[in-house]
Amino acid sequence: MRDAIVGAAFQLFGERGFEQTTVDDIVALAGVGRRSFFRYFPSKESVVFPDHEGCLEGMTAFLADPAGDADDPVARVCEATRMVFRMYAANPEFSVRRYELTRQIPALRAHEAAVVRRYERTLADYLRGRFADRADGSLRAEAIAASVAAAHNHALRIWLRAGGRADAEPDVERAMAYVAEAWSERPDKALADGASEPDEVVVVVARRGAPMWRVVRGVQEALEKH
Repeated sequence: MRDAIVGAAFQLFGERGFEQTTVDDIVALAGVGRRSFFRYFPSKESVVFPDHEGCLEGMTAFLADPAGDADDPVARVCEATRMVFRMYAANPEFSVRRYELTRQIPALRAHEAAVVRRYERTLADYLRGRFADRADGSLRAEAIAASVAAAHNHALRIWLRAGGRADAEPDVERAMAYVAEAWSERPDKALADGASEPDEVVVVVARRGAPMWRVVRGVQEALEKH
């Protein structure tokens, strides 16, 4: 019944346009009642995004799995975000139709933004738990969650604009690697980048009241000498 409602809705959106299609039109074509429609979808806009609730549930369960507690938290949220792309890639034709429709209708763009924010909150809530012992834990969680969502959506839009025909995996992997490079604090990552051993310290002496740019330059020069 749920699939019948979605199929009828998109058929009518294509024939009449989104704004000209009513819930009554959709249920009539789908052969169901209004109560059945609202059992599955709270609004006409939500019919355009029928797969996100299930994906959010899957992402939440994945992040809540204790088996991932030993993972690098940034790597964990990147892997969780890949679930969203796999949802889109599972039905390229539908995903492209939705993208084209959403670009045309402001109400759908607003609904989509709210969906993206729910994904971000799910990621940020997980990261806050992992960074609970840090003074900047909450800020760091929000910043990483926003970065992951932005990087994923960048790669996803490239794929959608190409009609869903290209292999988007390389773009998604580059996007996730970009986020991991910026935020991950794994020791093996730091060493691979040529950083100092974790127990080494570089000390810079600066005059009291020295401008921050001068202090930063002193640190950079010390590291280069080291």
